[in-house]
Amino acid sequence: MPASNGLRRALPPLAAIAFVATACAGPSVSDSESPSRGPDARPLPQGSEAVELDPKDFLAQIDHPFWPMSPGSRWTYREVGPSGSFQTVEVSVTEETRTILGIEATVVHDVVSRDDQPIEDTKDWYAQDRWGNVWYLGEDTREFENGEVVSTAGSWEAGVDGAQAGVILPGSPSAGMAYRQEYYEGQAEDAAEIVSLEEKAAVPFGTFEHLLMTRDYTPLEPNLVEHKYYAQGVGPILSVTVSGGAGREELVDFSPGG
Repeated sequence: MPASNGLRRALPPLAAIAFVATACAGPSVSDSESPSRGPDARPLPQGSEAVELDPKDFLAQIDHPFWPMSPGSRWTYREVGPSGSFQTVEVSVTEETRTILGIEATVVHDVVSRDDQPIEDTKDWYAQDRWGNVWYLGEDTREFENGEVVSTAGSWEAGVDGAQAGVILPGSPSAGMAYRQEYYEGQAEDAAEIVSLEEKAAVPFGTFEHLLMTRDYTPLEPNLVEHKYYAQGVGPILSVTVSGGAGREELVDFSPGG
């Protein structure tokens, strides 16, 4: 996916509506007794380095405190572009899985629409390891004009044509952590750094505290920087372009999965 869309994609990602309106309590991010987290976790991937992932290290579910992906969960976002134009982003966790490098990945469907017409349709593939890290294993993306597919640029799959998996969120996040989110040379090279776990933000869906905030960037567009905000028990609620452009994507609605 092109860098600007790739940076949006990770907002690309819940709990009951009662989590909204005040500080959002959620699972502890420092639960050292959790079987999916531990001190022997592998280093976070960086740059173009190759990683060897063992399918035995991966779980059947994604329950990261800052982005749980239960099947049936749905997010609706409003995206405002630099010209003031509006787009709607619908993200849903499907019942589908896709086997990548022997890992059974969860399929998350992402549709971007303008004036009720789809302009981009993407299936992203995520999986969580036993240390709580949420890995991004690739995407199948299509862009539309007048109802016709005009591009699949940016599609990639870990292990194919040199593409490497990345991490969307570390299992035990702390300020200063930096990591690769994806790597497909020249097409998908997003990275992120955790800035804080004590941010506040208001979006149409509600007001949140104790947010995890990341600084997202890519060497493919060196001037482009986004800040993303994740709420415990909810997932991504806000993305703001702070350099290299203008844009804001904010959570409008959410319904939890089973």
